[in-house]
Amino acid sequence: MYKIALFIMEILHISIKTFHRGQKSKTSVLPFQTYGSGNLKRVGIILQQGILILLLSCFPCWAFLINTESLLRLCLPFKSSRSISMLSISFILQAVFLYQLQGRYLQNQGIIWPQVITGAAANIVNALINYIFLFVLNLGVAGSAWANTISLFSLTVFLYSYIRWKKLHVETWSGWSQECLQEWGSFMRLAIPSMLMLCIEWWTFEIGSFLSGLISKVALGSQSILYELSIIAYMFPLGYGVAVNVRVGNALGAGNTEQAKKTCKVAVMCTGVLAILVMSVVLALKNKIAYIFTTDPYVINYLGFFGIVKGAGKQKIGAICNLTGYYIIGLPIGVSLMFAAHMGVLGFWIGLLVCVFTQSIFFFILVFKFDWKLLTEEVNGFCFSDFIKLPDRVPYTVRAFVRGPCISEMQMNLIRKEMQGGLLKSEMLVSHISET
Repeated sequence: MYKIALFIMEILHISIKTFHRGQKSKTSVLPFQTYGSGNLKRVGIILQQGILILLLSCFPCWAFLINTESLLRLCLPFKSSRSISMLSISFILQAVFLYQLQGRYLQNQGIIWPQVITGAAANIVNALINYIFLFVLNLGVAGSAWANTISLFSLTVFLYSYIRWKKLHVETWSGWSQECLQEWGSFMRLAIPSMLMLCIEWWTFEIGSFLSGLISKVALGSQSILYELSIIAYMFPLGYGVAVNVRVGNALGAGNTEQAKKTCKVAVMCTGVLAILVMSVVLALKNKIAYIFTTDPYVINYLGFFGIVKGAGKQKIGAICNLTGYYIIGLPIGVSLMFAAHMGVLGFWIGLLVCVFTQSIFFFILVFKFDWKLLTEEVNGFCFSDFIKLPDRVPYTVRAFVRGPCISEMQMNLIRKEMQGGLLKSEMLVSHISET
């Protein structure tokens, strides 16, 4: 029963966490592209959209968390266990997403060090408060939960204060605008696939932990250690993936197709080098840390391509790839090897290895088949869509043409005047521009 309860709590935790990360993914793609285009004020509008949508998304998450005790009553017979589970009720969602939004906001401008500095300060605060609550006030687990909550809010406040102090917001923030209430549909069209992409991947690891528990405690312990080691190894390519995301997004937003292609090539070469380094560390430590050899280098290549796909705004493709890779290829192979072939945890990770290797090949082909010129036109059409409010049916190529430097302010005003009611067709628009 406790295994089932733990499995439910982990799935719930992962789902809520990835829900918010998926929503934030929109703010890690469009600001990069928009900032590169030079339309700086629109970056602030996208940030405002992210704040409002993520704040609203907290409510369904809170609904689950508040009812945690009722959900676990079906699994946990003891009241004390259910009472402890109430500590899972989180008051930190708003702090987490506000910090992440601020982080994405700075990353799109190429500003990284403020997050490092404020993160180090928040860790010091976290250690100090945990010590006071646990050893001085003897508050136990509840004290640690409150200490972590205070630390996360401190992290958000630290970063916000740093942004205000250094005036890092001046170029991109012009105050709250009614424009942030528009185009939520395009926001969600990227956010939902991003959420599913992350959920599909992380659920697989939780399923692996649950299945390992069915074998033995030793297998479950091995899976847990392996999972933590994978998270550590994941951090290195994750940071690199963010860098690739920024560079590709900025290049596409600036209309620099060649720079985007060059970034893609450099990313592929660097991921290869990073994979070799990680593999070398794994081989050097394989006799000292059990099961560390299963942290395969294909994960590194996968995350490098993952950053390129995100920077190009192709999250839907990533979600479909993850669904196919993990649940049609990797998980069936892993479960079969775990139980039918009696390979245990190793069999599960061999299934994941096949999955990630297949995904790496798919992303490699996908990235090098990208029509970078078309991607540049699509991104530019979005980044400058606030200059002239074009009807939805106007192609991205026309949007990109309209915002180009060849269009004077007088021509823009004429187009705005004639587009009242959205009656101007795209072919008429091109004809009108060429005539004027």
